[in-house]
Amino acid sequence: MNLRTPEEITRCTLEIGKNKALRPTKELIIQSILAGCYITFGGILSLTAGYGFPEVTAANPGMQKLLSGMLFPIGLILVVVLGADLFTGNNALLVPACMKRHIGVGTVLKNWTLVYLGNFIGAIAFTYFMIYAVGLTSAEPYQSSIIKIAQAKVSMPWFTAMLKGIGANWCVCLAIWLALAGHNLSEKVIGCFLPVMAFVILGYEHSIANMFFIPAGMLEGAQVSVGEFVSANLIPVTIGNILGGALFVGSVQAYLHLKK
Repeated sequence: MNLRTPEEITRCTLEIGKNKALRPTKELIIQSILAGCYITFGGILSLTAGYGFPEVTAANPGMQKLLSGMLFPIGLILVVVLGADLFTGNNALLVPACMKRHIGVGTVLKNWTLVYLGNFIGAIAFTYFMIYAVGLTSAEPYQSSIIKIAQAKVSMPWFTAMLKGIGANWCVCLAIWLALAGHNLSEKVIGCFLPVMAFVILGYEHSIANMFFIPAGMLEGAQVSVGEFVSANLIPVTIGNILGGALFVGSVQAYLHLKK
């Protein structure tokens, strides 16, 4: 393998971040909606595999986490390989270019806002039309599982949700950095796969994935209001995701490898 060095990876993000930040609005929104769909696709795969063997996983709880973790990374793989815009990935990718003054803070915030909204539209649309409307979560054990997941996600303490948000996007953005180290499809897939699998197994919180898990549970009857969804989970997890990506990956890698 002829992998890029950490410095070469971070220098790659200068051009990538600038291109994403200056992408035409219409194209940005389309790519953001697609990214929301891709992450939701990974989410329903992880639910189907992880919760489809209740007799096995009841006695082996680690097996459920492992099965879910092995399927969820397909979402990020599609985002990275196909060049879609994911809010959590852009939290890190735009930071080095901003620190080197290739783009301004206002441009970064505008990008994050539009991408977040596009991801939300994609995730909600895919959840309703491609999951709920076709009955993928209507039968057991999936219905009770998605209800429990949704209710558990809005029941954790606010600060805990934020910390789990940091952990999730630290892993996701490290996965993107590893994918950038590779030159071919297999190297990029491996780079995406391992850190994302790790965050799912550990139970960290990803804001865009939760745009599937919680609404899907609500559609199936979870006792969760829209206000609880936003205030108890989406807000703290989003803050944590920004910190995990922008601070723990984008800023740190730029500081270490772009000093000159």
